[in-house]
Amino acid sequence: MIKRKWTVLISILTLFLGSCGMYLLVYYFPVYANGETIINRLEKEVTITDQGIADAVEKLYDAVVMVEVYKKDTKYGSGTGFVYKIKDNKAYILTNNHVVTGSDKVTVTLASGETVEVQVIGSDPYNDLAVMTIDASKAIMAASLGKSQDLRLGDTVFTIGAPLDNQYFGTVTRGIVSGKDRMVEVSVGNTNANDFIMKVIQTDASINSGNSGGPLANANGEVVGITSLKLVSSGVEGMGFAIPIEDAIEYAHLVEEGKELIRPYLGVSMRDVKSNIGYGTVNIDKTLKDGVIVMEIDKDSPAGKGGLEINDVVTKINNEKVNNIAQLKYQLYKHNVGDTIKLTINRQGQEKELTIKLTDKAE
Repeated sequence: MIKRKWTVLISILTLFLGSCGMYLLVYYFPVYANGETIINRLEKEVTITDQGIADAVEKLYDAVVMVEVYKKDTKYGSGTGFVYKIKDNKAYILTNNHVVTGSDKVTVTLASGETVEVQVIGSDPYNDLAVMTIDASKAIMAASLGKSQDLRLGDTVFTIGAPLDNQYFGTVTRGIVSGKDRMVEVSVGNTNANDFIMKVIQTDASINSGNSGGPLANANGEVVGITSLKLVSSGVEGMGFAIPIEDAIEYAHLVEEGKELIRPYLGVSMRDVKSNIGYGTVNIDKTLKDGVIVMEIDKDSPAGKGGLEINDVVTKINNEKVNNIAQLKYQLYKHNVGDTIKLTINRQGQEKELTIKLTDKAE
């Protein structure tokens, strides 16, 4: 009987001590279910918080600048840019061509608040890129560059920019990679017609007027693109676009070396087959739904020398389908001056192939 009582007492005591030990273990050495590291309360009292991408933002923030453009000392627009390189006595800044085009003076405001006038050393409307420089002593830091081809759908990305105006300079927006290698038709110049195609990254990170030219960065704070376009339409929301950083840097290096980007010249004026309806003046194969009609030809141009004729309909370049002028330019500008291309045309219902050697317009 006595032995049984001692057994019960020992069991109760063991249970009590075990409970106390478990309580102390959980209190001083908690493991959080969300995967956070074990924290020793004896060493430091802490509060667990979700920092999001704060570290990545800090890594890039001081490389971002606000761009303001002037005509005859009157400010007429603004955008964003970022320092991508500091070498010798110069800091190099990337932004969009459409941000600086038409200006006679451009300034950038740094993260420190200092405003500096910049020199635009190169710009291109088809890439929608511009390269600018300031004195290296003015730059706070250069951005780290990543690789857009390493992005996966659903990856976290963010932008830093100056939406609307300088009041919101330094605004951070976050999203994901919504699409890769999107082919988006855009208008180059002052026309409303889409006459070129850009290959871009799609994101749902908020991009507003003034964000143009700013960085699109991955979760490591590395720039993977340059925000350039926003699809704005009734009922459409959360569709922003960025130029892949590899394309931007390839152009930037050309400008840094003092070289000019010379695109090949074909020597024709054109009209889309789809826009020919209603004109009634161009005699083409009525079964054609897509392609580009040749309206005029410079006889001394590559097209003239290569045998292209008025009213020919270009349907392919090097077997790549051409539905409209935007696609023709995109395929044409993949090539360099001196290259030879094959044009597939429809001439009065008959398909033909022409060989064209591309030249510079000045030749």
